[in-house]
Amino acid sequence: MRIFPVAIALAVASSAVIYADAASAQSAPATLTKVVFSLDFIPLGRHAPWYAAIAEGYFKEEGLDVSIIPSQGGAQVIQNVASGTANLGFMGVPEVAIARSTGAPIKMVAVNYQKQPIAVFSLESGANVTTPKQLEGLTLGSGSGSFTPKILQGFMAGKGLDPTTLHVADITPPARPSALLTKQVPSIETFIMGKPALEAAAEGVHEKLQTFVPANNGLQLYSNGIGVTEQYLSKNPQVVRGFVRAAMKGWKFALDNPAKAAQDELQYVQSLKPEGIAAELNIVRDLVVTPDTQQHGFGWFDPAQIKANVDFVTKYIGITGTPPAPTDMYATGFLPDPPIKP
Repeated sequence: MRIFPVAIALAVASSAVIYADAASAQSAPATLTKVVFSLDFIPLGRHAPWYAAIAEGYFKEEGLDVSIIPSQGGAQVIQNVASGTANLGFMGVPEVAIARSTGAPIKMVAVNYQKQPIAVFSLESGANVTTPKQLEGLTLGSGSGSFTPKILQGFMAGKGLDPTTLHVADITPPARPSALLTKQVPSIETFIMGKPALEAAAEGVHEKLQTFVPANNGLQLYSNGIGVTEQYLSKNPQVVRGFVRAAMKGWKFALDNPAKAAQDELQYVQSLKPEGIAAELNIVRDLVVTPDTQQHGFGWFDPAQIKANVDFVTKYIGITGTPPAPTDMYATGFLPDPPIKP
């Protein structure tokens, strides 16, 4: 998945490969198993739970020496894992469905983002999009290579709306905020994590930002979680189980303690700002903490919804190869028992 461009400037100075906790790794006992984890993008505030799991010692408790590397989007994190550059990765369920259709042997073992983070932003004085119906006839600033318009069109179809009436203006990600604020387009799409920066920019030109989140209006489509190849999973089941358990502890800690989690991440990504990390964590909470995770714990997923997601991707986003069998998309038995709940 793509990430909102304003946040990129906060972390672009980061090294091409960020080894989390490199200093402690040098002094770690030889019994620790090294694990490389790939983010879905460069390190941003939303990624603080992974760094918190390192800083708070959760991975070490599982006998793991975890290093974190960045990527440049959904396709690259899958490539990192499929090629062995990383052992596990933070990747989207829709992207995994597409990757499996072309032969990538990747399975999900946890789903962190229970909701899709995509959002449609408009100005209150302009399109003021607050309902699904307003997507009909709307011009949306997006990109020709983006999945988001296809997801929105699938969402519209499910609501009985005409998806062909959503018009896409091809605007590069860095230019979208300006295009919206200068009213070159009535709306743009990006991740909900970009809301604080957009709101501040809108206030700067005496406008009020309006945010429409399909996931809060009936879109049931999983987003990012932990993916791993079938080969690594079969050879290292205890490593994967320990990694997932420690990671879910990191997620609980970060959402319960955003200020401390921000300090944890800053140990490894000095280019970020603590207030920005905390702001993203507060937004991410809504994607992660749902009735399902409150009942079943962080990382939980419903096989029936995985099937529905594969059907959605096949119908609306498009799969070039053979659609994967839903049961090939995931592996069960790797979530913590007892579950780690919000």
